[in-house]
Amino acid sequence: MVEGANVQVTITATTGRPDDAAASQVRGLAARAHEVDGVAPLSEQPLLRLADAAAPVVHLTARTPAGELVGYAQVDTETASAELVVDPAHRRRGTGRALLDAARTHTATATGTGLKVWAHGDLPAARAFAAMTGLVVVRELRKLRLDLASRTDATRRPLPAGTTLRAFVPGQDEEAWRRVNARAFAHHPEQGRLTVADVQAREREPWFDPEGFLLAERDGVLVGSVWTKVHPAGTEADEPVGEIYVVGVDPDAQGTGLGGALTSAGLDHLASRGLATVVLYVDADNTAAVRTYDAQGFVRAATDVMLASDTEGSPTGATMGS
Repeated sequence: MVEGANVQVTITATTGRPDDAAASQVRGLAARAHEVDGVAPLSEQPLLRLADAAAPVVHLTARTPAGELVGYAQVDTETASAELVVDPAHRRRGTGRALLDAARTHTATATGTGLKVWAHGDLPAARAFAAMTGLVVVRELRKLRLDLASRTDATRRPLPAGTTLRAFVPGQDEEAWRRVNARAFAHHPEQGRLTVADVQAREREPWFDPEGFLLAERDGVLVGSVWTKVHPAGTEADEPVGEIYVVGVDPDAQGTGLGGALTSAGLDHLASRGLATVVLYVDADNTAAVRTYDAQGFVRAATDVMLASDTEGSPTGATMGS
């Protein structure tokens, strides 16, 4: 039990799929924090894993004696990473530190390595918490934004000769896409680990649209893809916002301009949906991707950081959405 200012909380660790009531409480907690902070505290993957009984994660909950959920952390025991959130009405009472300490314990037990923690939005409060708990920035994930009205013909990129595009077919293309995506993101700790089950989970999400999931083929062989997403009004802005969710190019097709062409194709699709704004996420040290998006007219809108107690370098090759 953790004691703080006028509150006592108990940290409980569980694995497997939380029951529907517990999962709903976590989503509600995340929504309250999002409303106060202006930034979602949990990314897409932890939220999806609330419904995944086989996910390699530990769920940590902080509850008051009355059973109220005031804090939550999810630890990925394969990547030794975590995301956590504390109810805005219960902050600065030791709950965040207690969740972090518990997450560190479970990470060390499962992997023998140090814990890495995402801080979405790189907020001043998160930086202060990091300094207080001995964490430093080891990775920077940039959120870029593009006004589609600013696009010109000069920013568009054609497909390489001999390459064609078609829409993803659910029930047919999952495994082929997974193989190419794993090759494209072989050194990426999250994107390179996506499974067919992960793809199928996203297919069940309300935003999924196979027409916005474009596959590039050469001689009938998949060589790359661009997966787009549309955020409904109220999540990113007052109007719907498009996202270049994932761009992946097979290593054998890199250096041909396919990445830029796929980005252009994704932007064309989102523009056809009548959207005004598009966002995407990319690791700061992925210089090739950053150059591609600079050329398309993207500008930095926000930053997420990964915090750790060591000096591990950040991985490369990321263009992965929220």
